[in-house]
Amino acid sequence: MAEMVGPRLYSCCNCRNQVALHDDVISKSFQGINGRAFLLSHAMNIMVGPKEDRQLMTGLHTVADVHCCDCREVLGWKYERAYEETQKYKEGKFILEKSKIVKENWLLEVSESSNFST
Repeated sequence: MAEMVGPRLYSCCNCRNQVALHDDVISKSFQGINGRAFLLSHAMNIMVGPKEDRQLMTGLHTVADVHCCDCREVLGWKYERAYEETQKYKEGKFILEKSKIVKENWLLEVSESSNFST
């Protein structure tokens, strides 16, 4: 038997600081610097670095790296501005690299034989 335990979260892979809710995932089919990445509407417990223009796979964007606020690990970036009209939906959204985050509170396995009564 499996039970849900609180909201499904993503945490920093380095220090386990909670950085995003699964409910805020818009897409899991983005590409980060180190491989697959998630596009999210919100992120938490992060610091946003200085803005810079970057040529990404989908064109020129103004982005700012996002860091874990506890250990300072770079987790991805925030889209500040998209120059192409078709990319405007990304503005204000976050990319978190899959290799930089871990799942928390997804499922708790409860074995039927795990009866703690004496």
